[in-house]
Amino acid sequence: MNRDYPLERVRNFGIIAHIDAGKTTTSERILYYTGMIHKIGEVHEGDTVTDWMEQERERGITITAAAITCFWNPTYMPATDASKKVRFNVIDTPGHIDFTVEVKRSLRVLDGAVVVFDGVAGVEPQSETNWRYADEGNVPRLCFINKMDRMGASFERSFKSILDRLNKNAVRFQLPIGLEGEHKGVIDLMRMKAYYFEGEKGINIIEKEIPAEMLEEAKKYHNEMVEKIVEHDDAAMTAYLEGKVPSMDELKAITRKAVIANKIFPVFTGSALKNIGVQLVLDAVVDYLPSPLDIPPVKGIDPNTGEEVIRHTSDAEPFCAMAFKLQNDPFVGALTFFRVYSGTIEAGTYIYNSRTQKKERLGRIVRLQADKREEVKKVFAGEIAAAVGLKDTLTSDTFCDESKPIVLEQIKFMDPVVSLRIEPKTKADQEKMGMALRKLTIEDPTFHVSSNPETGETIIAGVGELQLEIMVDRMKREFSVEANTGEPQVAYRETIMGTAEAENKYIKQTGGKGQYGHVRITLKPMEPLPTDDDGKPKKIPKNVHRYDDFEFIDSIKGGVIPNEFIPAVEKGVHEAMDRGIVAGYKMVNVSCELTFGSYHDVDSSEIAYKIAASQAFQDAAKRAKPVILEPIMKLEVVAPEKYIGDINGSIASKRGLIEGQNTKGQNVAILAKVPLAEMFGYTTQLRSMTSGQGSAQMEFDHYEVVPANVAEEIKEKRK
Repeated sequence: MNRDYPLERVRNFGIIAHIDAGKTTTSERILYYTGMIHKIGEVHEGDTVTDWMEQERERGITITAAAITCFWNPTYMPATDASKKVRFNVIDTPGHIDFTVEVKRSLRVLDGAVVVFDGVAGVEPQSETNWRYADEGNVPRLCFINKMDRMGASFERSFKSILDRLNKNAVRFQLPIGLEGEHKGVIDLMRMKAYYFEGEKGINIIEKEIPAEMLEEAKKYHNEMVEKIVEHDDAAMTAYLEGKVPSMDELKAITRKAVIANKIFPVFTGSALKNIGVQLVLDAVVDYLPSPLDIPPVKGIDPNTGEEVIRHTSDAEPFCAMAFKLQNDPFVGALTFFRVYSGTIEAGTYIYNSRTQKKERLGRIVRLQADKREEVKKVFAGEIAAAVGLKDTLTSDTFCDESKPIVLEQIKFMDPVVSLRIEPKTKADQEKMGMALRKLTIEDPTFHVSSNPETGETIIAGVGELQLEIMVDRMKREFSVEANTGEPQVAYRETIMGTAEAENKYIKQTGGKGQYGHVRITLKPMEPLPTDDDGKPKKIPKNVHRYDDFEFIDSIKGGVIPNEFIPAVEKGVHEAMDRGIVAGYKMVNVSCELTFGSYHDVDSSEIAYKIAASQAFQDAAKRAKPVILEPIMKLEVVAPEKYIGDINGSIASKRGLIEGQNTKGQNVAILAKVPLAEMFGYTTQLRSMTSGQGSAQMEFDHYEVVPANVAEEIKEKRK
């Protein structure tokens, strides 16, 4: 079976934005203009295709990333010429901070992104977070300043916010024709033409000359765009300085290379709701975003040798893919979304998981248009699909050729910062709740479930209150589990600020075989991974086991503790860290070095060393200046200027630190850092303070040592 589309005519890209910037509305237009749907769904009417979950349609927000496969013939090509038609694999991602996991894992497997901005608000907190995630993955981007029809819309203000807060290399490629109620079309600065969108849902694109009153402005920004483009090509720059302007095709070719290299971020504009400008953004996706052939080869580790290995985007290379999303589908069951980086895979064959080192039969493979499914027999390099029914797969797992194994770098997710107690209402609910929670934790790596060892209570934790609320609601709707929940709690952490050593012997004689474990450890704060002169992380020595929040160094010499017992020592330390030392919260950023010990030929055992290590850790940690850490949130409050004094006062009363403010349309945005512990119920307080005219957005920023008086209060509550 051969490809139905050549790789150079495939685009894997995502739609990302802050909540309410018009991302899903844009996605619906993409489906409509590409012929995948014949009626446009609207967020405010609750009938969109990409937001297909009940909660999404009720709340008007995107909760889970939706995959779309569709096809586009650029508007500048004859509609009958199928030779230029391009396959789009699009992922519409959530804009709310509580569902950032969907954005992060989607960006990991996508080749490009369209970043949507609200033309009134410009850059918003989640815009910055998503942009940072895209930077981390070197994902090329186009910008679409949406909602030019809204009251208070300003293309220039929004564009300036991109320059100031995201990247100085943003470049105008379009200008809006009219604003607010007068928004009629766009000026394309590459073609130097005006475009209007008429007929049913703007399906007919009308090209005209640029309005006379905007011609000088268009010429000014056309010249600026050309200057920005030729900077990225020496020959073009030389010719330009000699008075020779490159042709449009030459400019587009240079732009494409610069976009793929993340040196230029073209900015487009329009109104998705009013059906203005979306088709030209799709043309830009074809012209400027990379195909799978344009991205660098993926790098991984050979699990057998520890050496770096590379996979190029080619069907002829050994099979390599990443599972980036797991979902419980109401119609087909467990779905595993995966991106193929190299090689091919067929339905009905076996797939090898390099984490489990096991093979599993790949029954059916499907492509999705949100909640619709199309079965496919074979998936090729550079494509995205979903496997049905895989049982032992987790997010970030690598699938590969068993004879040519590779492990790709895992996707790193946020740790939970808020938790709450949950209990089933009835015994019947209790039996179902465990299964429901297990399935939900597999879907969302930022959703954690644990049990309080003292009370036996079940604790759920996540990155925000809305996420936990949605999970409890999904338990009820999808698994018929009724549950009561407690008040939200902060996920505090503990760490050490100093260094301490401890030695412990665990010896027990019970008449039969005894127990003997003896360890000496040194604790200190975990330091950042050292880098070489190029800023790349140095190779970690084999005796160092390094994790996100813990480092274990095996410095045993001469076999004073046999190698077979070293993992038990590490496990004992890790379990002690989970129990905490100050107030019972998980400890982080600790380096533990095992320096000495001894063993008994008969009585030594894994359990003895685990207990000895755990007790030694507790002893050392108490003397290593232990402290409690609390999550600090980045806060943005937007409200009319007359309320700024009251808002600043409320932030200060919550131990907050105001970092600045800027204008957003008719309102003022206040930027601050505030402890999460002080922010429960703040939205209600803000509404009251601003007569319903204020709004707030929060996202996790960092952990910080709590003040001494607050630490005492926390310890008292934990008694």
